[in-house]
Amino acid sequence: MDLDRRVLLRGLAGLAASPILQPLAAFADTTSERVIPSTGERIPAVGLGSWITFNVGDDPTARGECAAVIRAFLESGGRLIDSSPMYGSSQEVIGDALTRLGRPNIFAATKVWTSGRNAGGAQIEESRQLWRIKRFDLLQVHNLLSWEDHLPTLYAMKKAGTLRYVGLTTSHGRRHDELEAVMRREPLDFIQVTYNPIDREVEQRILPLARERRMAVIINRPFQQGDLIRRVERRPLPAWAREVGATSWAQLILKFIVSHPSVTCVIPATTAPAHARENVNAARGAMPDAAMRRKIISAVEAA
Repeated sequence: MDLDRRVLLRGLAGLAASPILQPLAAFADTTSERVIPSTGERIPAVGLGSWITFNVGDDPTARGECAAVIRAFLESGGRLIDSSPMYGSSQEVIGDALTRLGRPNIFAATKVWTSGRNAGGAQIEESRQLWRIKRFDLLQVHNLLSWEDHLPTLYAMKKAGTLRYVGLTTSHGRRHDELEAVMRREPLDFIQVTYNPIDREVEQRILPLARERRMAVIINRPFQQGDLIRRVERRPLPAWAREVGATSWAQLILKFIVSHPSVTCVIPATTAPAHARENVNAARGAMPDAAMRRKIISAVEAA
C-alpha cells in the first residue's frame, strides 16, 4: 500500500498542536519483564496488538487516536508492538504514529503473509518501509502460510544482521499439530498462539514444547477479540482478585496468561489509551498461583 503523502500532510497539519505529536522523550521501564530464551534478552510481559484496532486508513483523527494509544502504552512501560500485512492499514498507521512520537525505542514485530519466497521478500521490505524502521526485531510467518518458503529467508536475514528473531504464528486454536511438527524441527526464536482462561488447548503440548525447545511465546486473542470481556463483565470482579492487585476482569485475565511459565508476552489490542495503560499494569505486582489460576478458570467459565 503506497503512502498517501497528501493525506498524511493534511493530518499532521490538523493535529500539529496535539500533545501526541510531541516527541516521546522517555517512557517507564518498570513493568514486569520476561526472558527471551534464545538470547536472554528481557522484554515487558504485555505488548500491543493491532488487529482491527489500527486498521483506520487515512483518517487523520483516527490516526491521532492510534498514536495516543501507542504513547500511553510506551509511557506505561510497554515495548513490543505486533502487526501483520493481513491487518489492512495497521502497519502504515503504526509507522505514522512512531514518527509522530519521535521514533521511540520499541520491539518491532510483524509477519510475512503471502505465498512464495520472492513475494515474501518483497512483502517484508514493504512492511519495513511502512513502519519506517531500519530493521524488525521479530518477523513471524503468519498462520504457517508458506512457512517452508519463508523460514529460509528469515534465517538468512537473521544471519546477515537485518533481523533479530524468527517466529511462527497460529491463532484461534488452529493447526496445532502442524505447529508442533515445525517446532520440533526448526530453530525458532518465537511462536505465537491463542491462550486465555477459555482457550487452553496449548497447555497440553505447545507450551511445554516451547519451554523444552527454548522458544519465546507470544499470546494473541487474550480477550477473544473482546468477546471474553463482554462475557465476564456482567458479573462483579471477585473479591479475591485483589490478592494479585487486579482491578478489572481484563487485568485478571492478563495475569492468568502471563503467570504461565512458558509465556513471554501477551498482545491485547485496544482503541483506548486508558486500556493500554491498564493492560501494561497487569504485568506488575503479584501473580496468580496454581490455586488462583484454577479459580480464574472457574470464574470465567461460569460467567
